[in-house]
Amino acid sequence: MIEPLKVLIVEDEALLAMELESLVEEAGHSVVGWATSSAEAKSMVDTTDADIAFVDIHLTDGPTGVEVAEYIGEKNNSMVVFMTANPKRIPDHFAGAVGVIAKPYTMNGLNSALRYLQEGVRRPPPSSVRPAGFTLSPAFETVWAPSTA
Repeated sequence: MIEPLKVLIVEDEALLAMELESLVEEAGHSVVGWATSSAEAKSMVDTTDADIAFVDIHLTDGPTGVEVAEYIGEKNNSMVVFMTANPKRIPDHFAGAVGVIAKPYTMNGLNSALRYLQEGVRRPPPSSVRPAGFTLSPAFETVWAPSTA
């Protein structure tokens, strides 16, 4: 069995964060914390050990999720997955993120993405097919996407 993921949630809407926390835990992973602003997120990144950070683009202090993703990338201790209803706000380079899950997402879609990410973190590259609703960043597309040749 593959080791469960430790997940940091960066989401300003409390109900969405609680629902996501519940879904992550039901899938057998643990949530190391959640933050609602870029300052809280950066503090948590500095004090927690997460494998994956689910980061919304728009937080309580504005559209600072990209800045949070870049901060996490500089620390090089977690992979970032954007979870947003505004994927067009993600820069072309994805700020170093693995990819994006567009809101609204389904429970099945999130579970599939968690399995895929777990494989990618623990035994890269993932061996399963990339789930629908999960878009890889261009950088990870070249490494994680199965070859069709």
